[in-house]
Amino acid sequence: MLTAFYHLLLRDLRLALRSPHELANPLIFFVLVVSLFPLAVSPTPDALRQMAPGVIWVSALLSVLLSLDRLFKQDYEDGSLDQLMLSPNPLMILVLAKVFAHWLLTGLPLVLIAPLLGLFMSVPNHALPALIFSLLLGTPVLSLIGAIGVSLTVAVNRGGVLLSLIVLPLYIPILIFGANAVDVAMDGMRVSGQLLFLGAVLALALSLAPLATAVALRITAAR
Repeated sequence: MLTAFYHLLLRDLRLALRSPHELANPLIFFVLVVSLFPLAVSPTPDALRQMAPGVIWVSALLSVLLSLDRLFKQDYEDGSLDQLMLSPNPLMILVLAKVFAHWLLTGLPLVLIAPLLGLFMSVPNHALPALIFSLLLGTPVLSLIGAIGVSLTVAVNRGGVLLSLIVLPLYIPILIFGANAVDVAMDGMRVSGQLLFLGAVLALALSLAPLATAVALRITAAR
């Protein structure tokens, strides 16, 4: 199972690197939204600091949502998804490999660029670790939950709107606690409660999301 996990992860990374423009789209979207937001509001440091947690987290959420469509769609269209389901390896392990590859290509770059955008939005230096850790715990959950939505809509042509309707309500708790962690850190208070909640949700998502995704893929592929 570990060998299958490794080879599928490596395959998805190699395929993604062949289309660097698609790979860069979520990151460019993230940077543009955060960078352009001050133009629509007061660019004073106090105003930016107050809005920074929500702006950064909403932009990260939408960037992940923008990239979800390629998680299983290409495999469904070229028949690779059928081969994965016929594999002797557990489908949930293969799903976890694809989700991990998606996070490495989408979520991790957002985590790495977020401190620079936080400084741009006047986030204090002492709050940057909370921003990094909240995104580090929250973005994998976004990918895991998004995989469930993609598996339900993989056979639907232009299912982007339906995908958004499915996953956005499930994203709301992650958005609230992630942004609140940064907000509380900027006030100089402890953020252990928010980070523990995000960690607990990540553990729950790692346990249940691959199984739910595998079941949904078998249902949609059977149609």
